[in-house]
Amino acid sequence: ALPDPVPEEIKEDRYARLMELTARISADKLAAKIGRTLDVIIDAIDTESGGATGRSKADAPEIDGEVHLRDAGHLTIGDIVAVEIEDADAHDLFGAPRSSLA
Repeated sequence: ALPDPVPEEIKEDRYARLMELTARISADKLAAKIGRTLDVIIDAIDTESGGATGRSKADAPEIDGEVHLRDAGHLTIGDIVAVEIEDADAHDLFGAPRSSLA
């Protein structure tokens, strides 16, 4: 064990501040993609809502955020589609396939 360990309360405070900072950085980076078109591979289709979930080539499955699509019920898992990014939060992008844009 190392001498003079950091008190648990300080560790928790530092962790919370770090997580807040990383969420803000992620949100800013994703917000910069709004208005862009990204190629997205489709991982799941929600036939009930007509939506789909996929990821861009920069996103590792189950690690990075996802791209949530509207008007995408016609797609198939494994399709790679051009998606216009319309919105973002701290973790995910939101958009629609280019072919369904008005």
